[in-house]
Amino acid sequence: MAAVNGEMASAGADEFWLFGYGSLIWKPPPHFDRRVPGWVTGYVRRFWQASQDHRGTPEAPGRVVTLIERSFWASLADAHDSAPEKVWGTAYRIEASHVAEVKEYLDIREINGYTIHYTPFHPADGSPSIRTLVYIGTPDNDQFTGPQEPQALAEHIYRSEGPSGLNRDYLLGLEKALNELSPESGDAHVTDLSDRLREIEAKSKKGETDIQEPVSPVSHEFRRVSSVDEQEETEKV
Repeated sequence: MAAVNGEMASAGADEFWLFGYGSLIWKPPPHFDRRVPGWVTGYVRRFWQASQDHRGTPEAPGRVVTLIERSFWASLADAHDSAPEKVWGTAYRIEASHVAEVKEYLDIREINGYTIHYTPFHPADGSPSIRTLVYIGTPDNDQFTGPQEPQALAEHIYRSEGPSGLNRDYLLGLEKALNELSPESGDAHVTDLSDRLREIEAKSKKGETDIQEPVSPVSHEFRRVSSVDEQEETEKV
């Protein structure tokens, strides 16, 4: 086994593991043969990445999650001023015969500001840590928004839409997927935004808000990549 940041990785050198902390939790990549719930440390999950191509458009970008290094996050003024030590998600082992194809697919899916990193992943069952690939929208990419006022962020998500669908579905889907991983896998940042979104939706149904719905239909068409049958979102995290 190889050492990764001082930890022992259980994956062999010929294995390919991917960590998902956003839509990948409930929308798996193709050709995986193992799905393992667990967490990474040293990061904070935030809705601080713009999405111009899947949960928004270039003219009206949506918002999706990225990981922030905890030490950098601690230097920022964030209205959500606490975050769990563990960032929960899922790790996927890709079948060896499809690694090249899936890597190509992931590169297409992650083009909107995300870059490749590697981090130790800790399976929830206590088995040895795994060296996983993860896509992160770092603060130096032009889609990184930084801290945002929570109510304004929830309203922005409510009115955003892109080729992958409504931005609000991404938020609520992430909340649901996280809550299903473990009794301790919830994320207060995600839950607070979801609660604010549900309040906006309730007021909208009663005609008590002037927050606009997406104003124009967005095509949900994608071009195919290799033999992968279904496109996933760029924000595969």
